[in-house]
Amino acid sequence: MNTNPPLPPCSILLLAGGRGQRMGGQDKGLVEWLGEPLIAHLQRKVRPLTDDLIISCNRNRERYAPFADQLVTDDETGFPGPLAGIRSGLQAARHPHLLVLPCDVPGIDAALLHGMRETAALDSDKPLMLHHDGHWEPLLCVIPVSLSSAFEAAWDAGERSPGRVMRHLGAVALQCPDNDPRLANLNTPELLSAHNTVSD
Repeated sequence: MNTNPPLPPCSILLLAGGRGQRMGGQDKGLVEWLGEPLIAHLQRKVRPLTDDLIISCNRNRERYAPFADQLVTDDETGFPGPLAGIRSGLQAARHPHLLVLPCDVPGIDAALLHGMRETAALDSDKPLMLHHDGHWEPLLCVIPVSLSSAFEAAWDAGERSPGRVMRHLGAVALQCPDNDPRLANLNTPELLSAHNTVSD
């Protein structure tokens, strides 16, 4: 019998608002992989976990809309970077925590998503970031929405690195194995074609 208490609800943000430079300027979330856009793979994995699925996108809103409960856009033009998308997600989130994923990690699995939520619940006032191979993964994180004002203050002070903001706020690490295939960023056409299987 499972006696673990249920995890608190969280909002989930999928980041798809970048310039897609490594994809030749394509809208990365809509690039097809195994017959579907990348965003569809992520959406299918996180959809059962939340009633507040947010996608950050700066173009093709009509194509992203069917995959989300909310769409957000950056409040500055010119693709200002992922911190802008995270700020918009924090402002829109309907639950106390925001789980953030980039649109180019279709190998992420249910066990890792559960681990992120579970670990974040243990220290619920600090951000959580994945850590592996000696470095942080700031775009795979869980952020308390109560820290939104701290993110705004960092942005206003000129900070543009999500990782630095979260480390400054005492980020907790969830350690993943080195070379964890679940964290593979399929952010170039070559990487997309090299990875031709999908995890559960």
